[in-house]
Amino acid sequence: MTERLDIPDLTNARADRVARVKGLARRSARQRHRQFLVEGPQGVREAVRHAPGQVRDVYVTPEAAGRYPEIVGAARAAGRHVHTATPDVLAAMSADAQGVLAVLGSDGPTTSPSLADLAALRGGAGPRLVAVLAEVADPGNAGTVIRAADAAGADAVVLAAGSVEVLNPKVVRSTAGSLFHLPVVTGASLAQTLATLRGAGPTPPAVLAADGAGEWDLDELQDRAHSAVAAPLLPEPWGSGELAATALVAPDLAAPTVWVFGNEARGLGEDERALCDAAVRVPIHGLAESLNLATAATLCLYASSRAQRRAAEDR
Repeated sequence: MTERLDIPDLTNARADRVARVKGLARRSARQRHRQFLVEGPQGVREAVRHAPGQVRDVYVTPEAAGRYPEIVGAARAAGRHVHTATPDVLAAMSADAQGVLAVLGSDGPTTSPSLADLAALRGGAGPRLVAVLAEVADPGNAGTVIRAADAAGADAVVLAAGSVEVLNPKVVRSTAGSLFHLPVVTGASLAQTLATLRGAGPTPPAVLAADGAGEWDLDELQDRAHSAVAAPLLPEPWGSGELAATALVAPDLAAPTVWVFGNEARGLGEDERALCDAAVRVPIHGLAESLNLATAATLCLYASSRAQRRAAEDR
């Protein structure tokens, strides 16, 4: 018999279970238990739909159970535990639960793919669009870039070594469930990441550094991608990446592309930029001093996505 959800079975906000769940807000607890939190209905909905094997427990208030029956139904259909809790218990577990919370195991394939897995994408042809974060520290930015990459149709996101932990609760919340839609690789160095991606398919991708001082203007590259006008020659090759020795024309946004985004405060260092084939700036047409990293990343990813889609339609 299916248990009733209108009668909470968890009513003590000081219970050990509540303390254990709350403790997963700390990195040490996440690493020790190999579990993490997904807070809020959107994130939990996507977790039970796209990564049910990782879900350990779902916690809902009676009101939330009635409001989001699809979450409860999907969790139960997958054989997951659904616990009803009073609002004060959910609040004690997480201030950001909005009545719905899940605990997931972090050892499943969705949150721990490897660089080698990216090489197998598209039937071994390799990814066409990847976002790489190099020492991005702000969890909100990292999560938003993952969400933007998902929305733009990117194949994967890589949080290179030195970036924020992907299972940080704020990162997970900021992805709005996109964490469970595409591979997110963590831990590899930037050099290792780019070397692997360059060898992932028959055609090495262009590696583009998003840089406010970049020699290429994103607007101009988009115009070139949507016209038959030939690109002018570069005065000299830029960087020491795979394409740098021969790249004499403007980067083609319709080609397979890896975008590299640097730290919010420092951007990309000289050594990091040298690993890329070209640097592209997002033009500032108004009086703003700069763009938020996640906003700039969204513009770059959508520029490539649009160019790639149009090229595919023209073939």
